[in-house]
Amino acid sequence: MDDHAVHEGVTMGLLDGGDWQGKIWVGGWADGSGGTYDAVEPATGDVIAPVGRATPEDVSEAATRAVAAQRAWAAAPFEERARVLRRAGEVLEAHADEIKGWLARESGAIQPFGDFQVHTTAQECYEAAALPSHPYGELLRTGSPRLSFARRLPAGVVGVIAPFNVPTILAIRAVAPALALGNAVILKPDPRTAISGGAMFARVFEEAGLPAGVLQVLPGGVDVGEALVVEPAVRVIAFTGSTRAGRAVGALAGQHLKRAHLELGGNSALIVLPDVDVRAAASVGAWGTFAHQGQICMATSRHLVHRDIAEEYTAVLTEKVEKLPVGDPFREQVAMGPLIDAGQRDRVHGLVTASVEGGATVRTGGTFEGLFYRPTVLGDVPVEAPAYQEEIFGPVAPVTPFSSLDEVVELAKGTEYGLSLGILTKDVYAGLELAERIPSGLVHINDQTVNDEAVAPFGGVGASGTGSRHGGPQANIEAFTETQWVTLRGDLPAYPF
Repeated sequence: MDDHAVHEGVTMGLLDGGDWQGKIWVGGWADGSGGTYDAVEPATGDVIAPVGRATPEDVSEAATRAVAAQRAWAAAPFEERARVLRRAGEVLEAHADEIKGWLARESGAIQPFGDFQVHTTAQECYEAAALPSHPYGELLRTGSPRLSFARRLPAGVVGVIAPFNVPTILAIRAVAPALALGNAVILKPDPRTAISGGAMFARVFEEAGLPAGVLQVLPGGVDVGEALVVEPAVRVIAFTGSTRAGRAVGALAGQHLKRAHLELGGNSALIVLPDVDVRAAASVGAWGTFAHQGQICMATSRHLVHRDIAEEYTAVLTEKVEKLPVGDPFREQVAMGPLIDAGQRDRVHGLVTASVEGGATVRTGGTFEGLFYRPTVLGDVPVEAPAYQEEIFGPVAPVTPFSSLDEVVELAKGTEYGLSLGILTKDVYAGLELAERIPSGLVHINDQTVNDEAVAPFGGVGASGTGSRHGGPQANIEAFTETQWVTLRGDLPAYPF
């Protein structure tokens, strides 16, 4: 396929044919050893399509194929690897409407959030396309008569374990740079979003011209994730998900002496200082909490508001979210879709209920119908409340007042997480100084906590991650290559033996 093909009229959707249904991707569609399961639409409970289920046996076979395919892929001219990544971005953009439809049906994403996902996913491919031509080493000083240098080589086979909430971005930000740098990739999408986060990528990269076996897609459960981590041929694991699951992945990877890049949960604070426009601040806070039903790792999970404006802020926030329409994002124009499943809904409701029992007040929401949870504002939330201490991952805005900068620093630091931080103030330099006192992987002065760009290093501290980063050339090269020291002499040296 030439570079121009994807710009011409699109007559067939990526998944219009049924050959992918009930299959896994191993460089071609094949039966998974685990049979099939039904992909279910959260908004309606309807079955979307059968999906192939992988098993640990499939992981072992995929690793063998990946090792063989990776050698030729790594040896391919850097222009060819760059070309495939550019094509992948073009294919994504050409099929944007189709992909947004699958995201709405499978993950409950409203159209604007689907737009953001497709755009950012394509940008990840375009940014990755620059990596193959990036300098991959440096000359080193040496005290001997020789040439000494360090170079970066592909790690080999990379395992990517991606979550359900933002299935395209949270897979591609590891898949694209890993491929661009000459690795083969085995992708395990969350079984709940194995179409938009799995089968779709198989077709995108097939259309882009990626050689067979360099990318394989294995939907499956925890057993498949464990098999991927322990598989000897897989040298790097890129995991995005909950802190609880990340601890297990990190421990298992450590036992097998392999790198694990862990991007984990968050309980991100938005600090609202008393000099802001309260109505504008409440709008910022509402977006940070309620975008994608709060199912975003860096969602605004705690609104820390100066006591002088806390009641007004809570009232305005309540007024705004009471007007947010909740419904089926595939068939209606809504602001919020469904939660992913009943387990997630019940967990969110349990946190709300326990927090109210602990002293918080429900200003609006706190109810649900099916998987549609009403946007909820909790006022005067004690720091001991579950909605303050834990990652909610749902449409709940806990508001806690503070009286001084020293107090809000301690409040913001008062959980184990450290993913994202927002500070709203007219004095931006004071905001920056305040941010320096609060450990966080991401900081946004005069913005909410949900931000992501393909060019920026992304990751958290504390229970939100282990210090590794996705995004930007330096972080991606560090993540998916190995450093090799090389020396070169013109003649054999003389030794005293």
